[in-house]
Amino acid sequence: MRSGHRAAGPSGSSAPARICRPRPWIVSEQSVYNLVTRHIELELIPAAQRYGVGVLAWSPLHGGLLSGALRKLADGTAMKTAQGRAAQALEVHRDAVVAYEKLCDGLGADPAEVGLAWVTGRPGITAPVIGPRSLDQLDGAFKAMELTLPDEVLAELDRLFPPIGNGGPGPEAWAW
Repeated sequence: MRSGHRAAGPSGSSAPARICRPRPWIVSEQSVYNLVTRHIELELIPAAQRYGVGVLAWSPLHGGLLSGALRKLADGTAMKTAQGRAAQALEVHRDAVVAYEKLCDGLGADPAEVGLAWVTGRPGITAPVIGPRSLDQLDGAFKAMELTLPDEVLAELDRLFPPIGNGGPGPEAWAW
């Protein structure tokens, strides 16, 4: 047994020690992350920051929910928003989505741009994983990279789509 290590269990080392040892081949983690789904703020993002692992935000617009879903549904142009988890989430978060789209209108920004700007501006996020289906959507993603959301807008987004518990990393976010 090497100095400083304690053996436990049949394998000769504790499970947490085996899991947490440095693994230089892990360079990034891809997780669902957006205004609606923020659970990775509790542990994954803080751990990734601690160990220098990049975090790729998958589904940064929650399957279209944060891309102007209500407008698209009213216009009959909704594709992904009208189905799957975006449609289910719209049932649960309709009031927040209404207020979100009004906030975006007040900023003079497309909701997709605001949602992407929020994700890319979050601590610990390396990049969003986007799936534009048109040049307009790709252009919007580029615009989002140039959009800086003021503190009062960020506070309003936190009010509309609150972080888990008290916000911040766990366990403090939910325990104290």
